[in-house]
Amino acid sequence: MWGSINDKFSKYPARMAVAQKMIDLGLRIGEDKRVYCGDLKISDSALANAADVDRRVIKSTVNIIFNDEELYEIFSNILPAGTFLKNIAKNLGLGVVEIEAGKESQGILASVALLLSENEIDIRQAYAGDTQLQEKPVLTIITNDPIPGELINEFLKIKGISRVSLL
Repeated sequence: MWGSINDKFSKYPARMAVAQKMIDLGLRIGEDKRVYCGDLKISDSALANAADVDRRVIKSTVNIIFNDEELYEIFSNILPAGTFLKNIAKNLGLGVVEIEAGKESQGILASVALLLSENEIDIRQAYAGDTQLQEKPVLTIITNDPIPGELINEFLKIKGISRVSLL
C-alpha cells in the first residue's frame, strides 16, 4: 500500500502529509469527494489543521485520490479503528504496557501474547504502530488487570524488543 502512495505523492510532501493523516485517523473518501470518519463528514479546514497544510491541499489530494483507481480503492475503504483505551486505562483499572520494537519485529505480538497468557493476564486491546509509517513502532497492549513490574525483564528477553514501559 505505502509503495503505491509513495509513488503518487513523493513529489508532493503536503499531499503525502494529508494521505498519512487520513490513514492515521481512519479517514476515508466518499463517493461525493468528501472526507469521512465512519459516517461523520470531516471539514477540509479541520483536516488541513490536523495535517498542518493549507486547506486547498485537501481538495487537490482528494481529487487525485478520487481520480486514481488504485488510490481510491484504498482510501474509500478505510475504517476507523474505534476507541483506543490507553489514555483512560487507569480510570478503568486496566493495565498498559508499551513495547518498542527494534529492527527485527517479526513475532513480537505473538510472543508478548504468550507471555501474558502464561501469567494469566487477559488482553483487552492491542495496537501496533505501522512499521512503514513510524521510525520506532510501538506495540501497546491493554490488559484487564495491571501488569506486574517483574514481567518487564521477561518482556525484554523477547527477541526484537528494545524498550518496555508499564503505564
